[in-house]
Amino acid sequence: MGRGDLTDAEWERLQPFLPVSNRRCGRWRDHRQVIDGILHRVRTGVHWRDLPERFGPWKTVYERHRLWSADGTWERLLQQVQAEADAAGDIDWDVSVDSTIVRAHQHAAGARRPAAGSGLKGGWARGTPGRDAVAEPPRPPGGGGAGGEGLGRSRGGFTTKVHLSADGRCRPLSLVLTPGQRADCTQFESVLEKISVSRTGPGRPRNKPDSVAADKAYSNGPCRAYLRRRGIRHTMPEKTDSRTARLRKGSRGGRPPGFDEERYRKRNTVERAINKLKHARAVATRYDKRGYVYLGTVTAATLVIWLRT
Repeated sequence: MGRGDLTDAEWERLQPFLPVSNRRCGRWRDHRQVIDGILHRVRTGVHWRDLPERFGPWKTVYERHRLWSADGTWERLLQQVQAEADAAGDIDWDVSVDSTIVRAHQHAAGARRPAAGSGLKGGWARGTPGRDAVAEPPRPPGGGGAGGEGLGRSRGGFTTKVHLSADGRCRPLSLVLTPGQRADCTQFESVLEKISVSRTGPGRPRNKPDSVAADKAYSNGPCRAYLRRRGIRHTMPEKTDSRTARLRKGSRGGRPPGFDEERYRKRNTVERAINKLKHARAVATRYDKRGYVYLGTVTAATLVIWLRT
């Protein structure tokens, strides 16, 4: 077993939820070998063509990663691991929200628009379509320009922004990808709506945190109103200009928003989660042309964090 490969215990946790072949379109190459190859690339950022031979043909490893990024396999594996942690009472539901900008390598630019009618083959265990079935839609939306692939232009070149929420143990709960210039507050609701931790038994997935902490970038009326509608306690510092405007209005300005200093100190958990994610070089620098493939890369890195924390 090489450095960074799945351990036997980690493999046993993932194996029951991996796609299976329907035996009509050939066999899958050994999942464990291919996943180790994907994780090696995520950790080192190496070119797909330069993967060590012990992982098998590089194109097989790349195509498996592309397929699983498109059909949601990486997300489902992450949800299964999160469900196990929640069943064991291992998730701290004091959630923090933030974002990070990732510099896109020049190889990440220039993705072509998908041809009309193109499809991806994909399968999933437990009664879902087999390997020869075409996933619908054939691939996630995107293509036809940098903005459609989550690439934003800046003076320094292309950038991508990863918006995320993290639990109290510095593990990402949800991920959203946008161009680098997109404001943090515009994705606040999307990030919280994507939190969905399934139950190992009967019951609906849990999607409501005990509390939410965020910095001044999220301190505005729409974000606070959204949290109040959902009945979620929150801690956000008030912006200076907002405080000045409120004081200028006098009694018409209303009361200042509540602020819990002790709770806000725990917001560093999302910063530490970002640091953990960026230990993976293929996350810290974006090399993937397609936005959904890069999101799959970030999700695979998140899965490793959950397996090993």
